[in-house]
Amino acid sequence: MKPISLPAGLFTYNRERLLQRLLPRSLAVLNSNDIMPTNGDGSMRHHQNADLFYLTGITQEETMLLIAPEAFDPNHREILFIRQPNEHLTIWEGHKLSKEQATEISGIKNVRWVSEFPVLFRQIMCEMENVYLNSNEHQRADVTVETRDVRFARDCQRQFPLHRYRRLAPVMHALRVVKSGHEINAMKAACDLTGRGFKRVCKFVKPGVNEAEVEAEFAHEFIRHKGQFAYGPIIASGANSNILHYVQNDQVCQKGDLLLLDVAAGLGNYMSDLTRTIPVSGRFSRRQKQVYNAVLQIFRQMSRMMLPGKTTKDLRMECEELTTKECVDLGLITMAQVKNQKPEDPAVKKFFMHGVSHPIGLDVHDATYNHFKIEPGWVLTCEPAIYIKEEGFGIRLENTIVVTETGQRDLMAEIPIEAEEIEDMMHRKG
Repeated sequence: MKPISLPAGLFTYNRERLLQRLLPRSLAVLNSNDIMPTNGDGSMRHHQNADLFYLTGITQEETMLLIAPEAFDPNHREILFIRQPNEHLTIWEGHKLSKEQATEISGIKNVRWVSEFPVLFRQIMCEMENVYLNSNEHQRADVTVETRDVRFARDCQRQFPLHRYRRLAPVMHALRVVKSGHEINAMKAACDLTGRGFKRVCKFVKPGVNEAEVEAEFAHEFIRHKGQFAYGPIIASGANSNILHYVQNDQVCQKGDLLLLDVAAGLGNYMSDLTRTIPVSGRFSRRQKQVYNAVLQIFRQMSRMMLPGKTTKDLRMECEELTTKECVDLGLITMAQVKNQKPEDPAVKKFFMHGVSHPIGLDVHDATYNHFKIEPGWVLTCEPAIYIKEEGFGIRLENTIVVTETGQRDLMAEIPIEAEEIEDMMHRKG
């Protein structure tokens, strides 16, 4: 990812918040993500561990952070370990951070080469009783691939079996889910870039273009502004719009079809999330607009219902109630079906089968647990939908929204969402 400028004070503040949650005589260790292999001698681009970035701002591979607030030596209370630059690395991989540059980014004064970690770690471990180790505890994570954090935890417990080990993930989840002003500003920049991509696409789409060409238009706009796709883009025309995670993106957009665009930008490690559904021909049919406005009505109501004290499960249940009403009005569900439905299998599930909201930040599906209650400072998506397989289209709308003490702030409020706005924009090709 191409970095954007963030003040070192943000990362210092984040570490200070972490210190307040550690038990006495504790240390915590965080590792960067691995560079993942492909085939042969190939590798993917490095994607930094979000927890490590949150505490340091460092995006470089093979980085480690050690925090021990009660270490006997004050210089050992926070140490950043980075790769030591050399001529070989410079020739093959380019610039690597100096100690001074790492301090400037992170605010950490004691920066060491990663080769020094084993000796210093043992010295500090012998002073401590509690050890916080990190792992990916996202409740929907696929943990098939072993991470550096997992390998480190195994080796650490083997070398020091008598310490008390603690999970760092619950602490990091609680910290990261509440965003600071700097983080919200970074996410707003990503949202604005998403809006530029969407407006570009609206002027490009017409019958006969391929979904792949639409994806390329987004890529052009994002990359030229030093951004990237926040997640695998969904460019789903016609019946493809009923596939929740459609990523094939290679079909021709046909006259009269809808095009569902679940595409957003990431900028400097912070993510956004947007979904719009637009008419390929530039005008919604009467039925398409009827369903579109029903989803938009749900979106408007749900946005106002994103309040402190609720859980994302609460929001989903409220959205199901609103969507049920709209589906009855659209003739998709009968009142008899609603009356006879089972609580665990609502009739509306045929037309709306996913959640309506998730936290977003350094990760698109950001760190949280289902039982966490929304607080001011959370940034959430709002993404209601109605999918009608029998009619060959689905409609989903989604914005990225901040919950505040006095209401909500929609970071994508300037991106057109009304059906008439979208139609006008698609016909304004200049």
